[in-house]
Amino acid sequence: MGDPKKPRKKYKRRLEAWNKEILQKELELIGIYGLRNKRELWRAEAEIRRIRREAKSLFKLPEDKRKAELAKLVNKLYRLGLVEKDATIDTILGLETKDWLERRLQTIVLRKGLAKTIYQARQLITHGHIAINGRRVTCPGYIVKRDEEDAISYYIGSPFYKRGGT
Repeated sequence: MGDPKKPRKKYKRRLEAWNKEILQKELELIGIYGLRNKRELWRAEAEIRRIRREAKSLFKLPEDKRKAELAKLVNKLYRLGLVEKDATIDTILGLETKDWLERRLQTIVLRKGLAKTIYQARQLITHGHIAINGRRVTCPGYIVKRDEEDAISYYIGSPFYKRGGT
């Protein structure tokens, strides 16, 4: 079963640890999206890989089952805000790590103008100043669903809320 205090890894490291181009790209993404460490980036890459693998597995199915499963997958990714309603398998296979990082709460708080910088957005979230539908969320890596996007605001108990930040 495993030790409950040691959860399973949600990411996988690269085999080429010292490739200069990859390291530069990772550092650039960490700076743009204000990630704490490379593990957060690797977790996003692992999620995109999982989604792509799921889409590739649809090719093994018969045509009628493939359409039904594709519709379910597209609906799930639409709710997450990664693709549009009329997405195809090619669109899903074309997803990148940036698409997943754009759906993080930290990034959306910055894009909505609740914070001035990506690092301030992270600080506001971890200190409990940001809420979704009135519920405090303290995880900057929370993936915001499409219907929750408009419900992001300052938490009622936050001093930023009292300054007229809604």
